[in-house]
Amino acid sequence: MKSTLGKRALSSFVSLFVLIVLVFFLSRLTGDPAALYLPVDASEEMRQNFRELHGLNDPVLVQFGRYLADLAQFDFGESLRKARPALDVVLEAFVWTLKLALITMTLVTAAAIVVGSIAAFQVGRPFDRFASVLSLIGASAPDFWIAIVGIVIFSVNLAWLPTSGTGTIWHWVLPISVLFIRPFGLILQIVRGSMINALGSPYVKTARAKGVKNGPVIFVHTLRNAMLPVITVIGDQAAALLNGAVVVETIFGFPGVGKLMIDSILQRDFNVILAAIMVTAVAIFIMNILIDIAYALLDPRIRA
Repeated sequence: MKSTLGKRALSSFVSLFVLIVLVFFLSRLTGDPAALYLPVDASEEMRQNFRELHGLNDPVLVQFGRYLADLAQFDFGESLRKARPALDVVLEAFVWTLKLALITMTLVTAAAIVVGSIAAFQVGRPFDRFASVLSLIGASAPDFWIAIVGIVIFSVNLAWLPTSGTGTIWHWVLPISVLFIRPFGLILQIVRGSMINALGSPYVKTARAKGVKNGPVIFVHTLRNAMLPVITVIGDQAAALLNGAVVVETIFGFPGVGKLMIDSILQRDFNVILAAIMVTAVAIFIMNILIDIAYALLDPRIRA
């Protein structure tokens, strides 16, 4: 188990470093920040002073070396837009994204396990067919289309829900609903398939032969053994939520790290872009470690 976690940590560190290199150099291709942050009629001397102040006059390789040296001291630089430490700006936004992802994945996991388990127990019956169609639609529907349709129906036509902000619980309904649909469809499919396999295993047949009721058969004897592939998909979908919330947060004006990255790219706030990428990558790395630990708890063979 320790060797597995060590390998995971090493591969994550290498991936993170490659990501930093790519984002650092690609972000520099978006243009000169001085053109955005100074007036149109600013003199060349003012532009040079601005670049000098923010270390943008040096060659890109020199800038990169300086950035790595600062990063080794956990200094992520300063946001050009907000004149504050970039990490503070990102963490404030990341808290919103984390809340959104946690609420969504909690609802998704609970609903998918319940619906998938019942569908597996009723294979071929109307509920199973309904669940299969529901999961197929959910896994196929694009988030941006669902978000736009949701705004048109529930915000514009019915005027039931707000389109942006976080002030009340109603502001969260549309973003959570849109993010809910795709992972629910995917996890539901895996739960159903895994439960069908587990229900056909000898230990379940023995439990039924002993007269164990359907509820304990599903949720005690079968579910634990069916959870290994489900945990993998849940982890993948949770990571996808952190990465994929960009579209939903932008459409609904949700103040998360996804929207922050888009705004920072458009405004050439390089330090915030890099800090957002790193915070998200570290969060996904921690999530993968937790999945490995959950695997070990469910399957003792993995602990060896």
